[in-house]
Amino acid sequence: MTSDRTGASGGSGEIEAVKDGETAAWLLTAEAVRIRSAALFERIRDGRSDHFSFEPDRLQALAQDVAALTKSRFPDLAVPFHARWRHFEVGGHDRFASLAAARNWHNSAEASRAMGDLAILSVLLDAGAGAAWHFQEAGSGQPIGRSEGLALASFAMFANGTFSSVPADPLRADAQALAQISEEEFARAFQISADNPLEGAEGRLALLSRLAAALRDRPDIFALEDDPRPGGIVDALAAQAEGDKLPASQILATVLEGLGNVWPSRHALGGRALGDCWPHPQLGDGTPGSDLVPFHKLSTWLSLSLVEPLQARGVTVTALDALPGLAEYRNGGLFLDGGALVLKTPGAAQLSHAVDAPIIVEWRAATVTLLSAIAPMIRDVLGVDGERMPLASVLEGGTWLMGRQLAKAARADGSPPLAIISDGTVF
Repeated sequence: MTSDRTGASGGSGEIEAVKDGETAAWLLTAEAVRIRSAALFERIRDGRSDHFSFEPDRLQALAQDVAALTKSRFPDLAVPFHARWRHFEVGGHDRFASLAAARNWHNSAEASRAMGDLAILSVLLDAGAGAAWHFQEAGSGQPIGRSEGLALASFAMFANGTFSSVPADPLRADAQALAQISEEEFARAFQISADNPLEGAEGRLALLSRLAAALRDRPDIFALEDDPRPGGIVDALAAQAEGDKLPASQILATVLEGLGNVWPSRHALGGRALGDCWPHPQLGDGTPGSDLVPFHKLSTWLSLSLVEPLQARGVTVTALDALPGLAEYRNGGLFLDGGALVLKTPGAAQLSHAVDAPIIVEWRAATVTLLSAIAPMIRDVLGVDGERMPLASVLEGGTWLMGRQLAKAARADGSPPLAIISDGTVF
C-alpha cells in the first residue's frame, strides 16, 4: 500500500514529496491506465499470473462475434458512442429529447449545462445494481434492471426536479439540492425495498453528498457561469477548447481533477486522492505508486458521456481513442466467458471478491488491454477504420452487450463471471 508523505519537509523529504506529486499526477491520466494495465496483462500473457491464463486464438473468434452483433444492431455501421445517453433511449424512446423539447432552453449553453448535470449524476449512480434490483418506470410499467434501470431511476429524479434547488428551473442539478437528499428520498426514488435490494445504496447516497462538497470546492470548474452545479464542467471544458476543438483526454483530466474528492478515501499520493486506482502485489519497484494500477472506469464513462453535451455547445471532441476502454464486468466478461481469459482456479468463480483483490485488479487490467487489442480486429471484419469507428463506438457496438449476452448464456441470472463485492462507487 502506498503512503502519502506530503508532510515531509527539508532536503530529501521535499524531493520525495515532489516525486510523489508527479507520480500521482501521472496516475490520474488515460496514459497511465493503458500502461499499467499492459504491464499487469503481460504477466498473464507470459504465464506468470496466479489467476489467469491467456488464449490468444479466441480473440479472433470473439472479434467475429462482436462484429456480427454490431452489424445486426447498426446495419449502416453508424454506431454512436458508448455513453449514458444510450440508456435514456432504452425501449426506443429518447426520453431526454422529449424532455428538452418541453423545456426549450434559451440557448445552447443552458441546454449543455443541464445535459452535463444529468450525465454526471446518472453516471455517478451507475455502479452495478446487482441481479435482484429493478426499476419500474411510470408509464411503461416494465421492470428494468441493471445499468438501464439505474439510468431511468436517475432520469426520473432529474425530470422530477429532485436535484434542483430552484423551483422555477427543475431540470438542473446543484450543490444545495444534492446535499439535502435524504436516505428515504433516495430509497423511494430507486424503489429500494426488502424485495428489491440495490447493491451499494449507502455508497451511492454518500457519493451525492461528496459531490455537493466537490462542486463547492472547485468553483473554477463547476461555477463559472452559475451556482456550483455538475454541468458547470461543460462551461469549463468549453473554455479550454481551442478553435472549438477539445481533446478527449482533456475531458478525463478535468473530470479527475474536479471530482477526485468524490470517491471514498482509498489511496492517496502527493496529497492527491487517486480514486479508482489499486495496488497489485506483483507490480512495483518499491517506489511510492509503482505498484498501483489506475482504471478510472466511472470517470472515463463520464468523459464519454460529456461528449454529447459538448457537441450541443458547439465543441468538437477530438482524439477519442486516447481514452482507455472501460474496465468493468461486461467488457471483462466478454473475455472471461468468451474463453480468451481462463481461470487457473475454477473455484474462484464461486467466491465473492473485493474490488482490490489481485484477481479483480488483474481481470480489469486485462480488460483494458484486450479491448485495445480486439478493437482493430473488429474494425477489420467490418471494413471500417478507427476514424469512423473509434473505441467508444466499438464498445457500444458492442463488446459490452456481447459480454452481457455471454453472461446470460452461462448463468441463469446473467451475473458476471466473477462476483465483486460492490460499494456502489466503482463498477
